[in-house]
Amino acid sequence: MSDVLFSLKGVWKTYDTGEIAVHALRGIDLEVRRGEYVAIMGPSGSGKSTLMHILGCLDTPSQGSYVLAGEEVADLSAGRLAVLRNRFIGFVFQNFNLLPRANVLRNVELPLLYGGVRNQERRRRALEILASTGLSDRGKHLPSQLSGGQRQRAAIARALVTEPALLLADEPTGNLDQTTGGEVMELFDRLNRAGQTVILVTHDPMVAAHARRIVRLVDGLVSEDLEKAA
Repeated sequence: MSDVLFSLKGVWKTYDTGEIAVHALRGIDLEVRRGEYVAIMGPSGSGKSTLMHILGCLDTPSQGSYVLAGEEVADLSAGRLAVLRNRFIGFVFQNFNLLPRANVLRNVELPLLYGGVRNQERRRRALEILASTGLSDRGKHLPSQLSGGQRQRAAIARALVTEPALLLADEPTGNLDQTTGGEVMELFDRLNRAGQTVILVTHDPMVAAHARRIVRLVDGLVSEDLEKAA
């Protein structure tokens, strides 16, 4: 198995607004190995969100190559893309994106339900991941009954329940206070030490400092790619 989890070569993303073509990405080259901990930084409009959508197979490049887990994403059908997202990628969003009327356990089980996992196995895996994220006593609670930090940990549990190769987190502490945000970042640190590949998309230097590699975008291009000394 290759050590490279994904690679982008010459990736452009262009949006046609009707009057003008907007180049959100302008030829991105990026390679990430399994087990890396990477922060993608940049000012508003730098292309961070567009890049995350492409990495998460929520969008496809207008030009260039994106190979994830040995598969060229541009060649995949919509059905295969959905399978790839479900099995290989876990998403954590700033706004948690939990279903408000479903309890925490049900929220965490959902990706397994979509993946066709049977009920007993879904329950076992969801309970296991809730315990590992410190939420074993919150499974029957609704999201509205949780603190912000607990909601984000529930979102992380949901992202991890499929055992994804890649964990993508978009401004994961954006709606949290500094103390709670620090606790969430400690969870990402622990996950990475256990071998999880983590990609953080953030504008916050304190969040990015947790990563071992920082990729900076400016105007849709990689302006800097620094790996911390071991």
